[in-house]
Amino acid sequence: MHAYYTDMQRLARAVTLGFLALTACGEAAFGSRGATSASHADATSSKGLSFPTDPDTTPAIEYAAMDSAACEAALATRKISFQSVPAARGVATPVRLTGPLHGVSFHSALPAKARATSPYEIMDCRLVLALDDFAQILTRYDVDEVVHFSAYRPPPKNWPADKPGQRHGAALALDAAVFLKKDGTKLNVEKDFHGAIGAKTCGPRSGPRPATEEAKTLRAIACSAAEAHLFNVELTPDYNAKHKNHFHLEVTPGVKWFLVK
Repeated sequence: MHAYYTDMQRLARAVTLGFLALTACGEAAFGSRGATSASHADATSSKGLSFPTDPDTTPAIEYAAMDSAACEAALATRKISFQSVPAARGVATPVRLTGPLHGVSFHSALPAKARATSPYEIMDCRLVLALDDFAQILTRYDVDEVVHFSAYRPPPKNWPADKPGQRHGAALALDAAVFLKKDGTKLNVEKDFHGAIGAKTCGPRSGPRPATEEAKTLRAIACSAAEAHLFNVELTPDYNAKHKNHFHLEVTPGVKWFLVK
């Protein structure tokens, strides 16, 4: 089991108790989704775990609850260019993107020809919906290309065909390493994020050091996605050394919380 998943379970138990106590006293601290909505107010821990008061209306949780038919219908409604994948072990609704999302291309560093058959390009339909929303955020920063390490990572060969995977094994997570802007500027997470393990990623008393323009833009991208509740799990170089070079962006079925570290 991944260390961060164990951490999330531990944090969830601790923060749930704190949240219930705060609610009973009417003293919960609230944030908001976006600049105007108060309906997604959060009880947030100092360790990056938050519980929206109406979680089912947040994008990530709404998408995670979709079945294959509903998700693919949503892709069609949004006019997202995709190709269904006949089967991918552990993945509920495997697809491949065949075009950009709001003008933003998401792909691995593999040559274009290799991407067409690479398992790392497979995504669950529900992740695509979250990335479609994320792409709208990226356009604010003139980003038109995201290079990732992988989305899907096939589970072991003995994985039962009917058993749902988790995280990358379910193609519900993307490791975004480089964000390319229209003017050719490259935002490299490893070189430009300027975080520190254990540091707060978003909110008061957070921020890159040194605060270069590239670092501020990467931080704004990460925190805008977190504020919009697009991904249940968003891990940055502030989390640990294994995430020093990417943002881990994950839709997690069956949970009502969000983790940003």
